Amino acid sequence: MLNRILSITAILLALTVISCKNDVLPKPASFLRLDYPEAKYVNFENNCPFAFEINEDAIIKGEKECGFAITYPKMKATIYLTYKPVNNNIDKLLRDAQKLTYEHVIKADDILEQPYLNPQKKVYGMFYQVDGNAATNSQFYVTDSTKHFLIGSVYFYAKPNFDSIMPAASYVKNDMQRLMETLKWK
Repeated sequence: MLNRILSITAILLALTVISCKNDVLPKPASFLRLDYPEAKYVNFENNCPFAFEINEDAIIKGEKECGFAITYPKMKATIYLTYKPVNNNIDKLLRDAQKLTYEHVIKADDILEQPYLNPQKKVYGMFYQVDGNAATNSQFYVTDSTKHFLIGSVYFYAKPNFDSIMPAASYVKNDMQRLMETLKWK
């Protein structure tokens, strides 16, 4: 009997020691803070018939026929640029660029169009901001309507969840707008 009482006492003492912990308090609400460096731009020019300013933190890789991939490794994002010469096919090029944007309407909450006109540089185009969980959040096209046509779109290497990538998407969108606004035809 004494052994039984000692066993029960030992078990109760062990449970008491194990169960004595600090009170669990709920953690305060917090938000992920993503700080990106202030963008500094440099001029990019090569053998292609256009030049523009690019964020100095971005990495530009040349592809064929004046197409480029501008990567942002920290944000896991890439801006793809595609150049096409205009050969009496401006209507087809415009339709294709608009079709590329509006293919995202299935997942997009909204598509905002911002026309861009710079008659002094002969640069005309459209910037699209795609809101929602679409594969791309920003796209644009620019042309001089007689010789040159350039399309740009950004893609992230992550499942489309706009709330999660919004800070990075906003940063890259600003770089795309800067590229579009500083573009010069040669």
